[in-house]
Amino acid sequence: MKDKVYDIVKQIPYGKVITYSQIAEKLGNKKLARVVGNILHKNPNENQIPCYKVVSSKGNLSNKFAFGGIVEQKRRLEKENIIVNNYKVDLDKYNWS
Repeated sequence: MKDKVYDIVKQIPYGKVITYSQIAEKLGNKKLARVVGNILHKNPNENQIPCYKVVSSKGNLSNKFAFGGIVEQKRRLEKENIIVNNYKVDLDKYNWS
């Protein structure tokens, strides 16, 4: 399952995000959202697997972003021209599913 999660995350286009539950849905079980989060927290290669593009179902950034915390996740998203307000992204605008 880990490889499938990483494969999905690698497909997220520039300037887009996806939620943990959407990844879980793509895996066939929406209830696996926390498992997806745990897998991404152990991401072995931040340069190849852009886990910073994964947000909560409400668009919130992760307080536990593994590669520099929430401030770094915000910086990386903004580098892709994604507007982040109060550590939250507009899913209507930036969601990829």
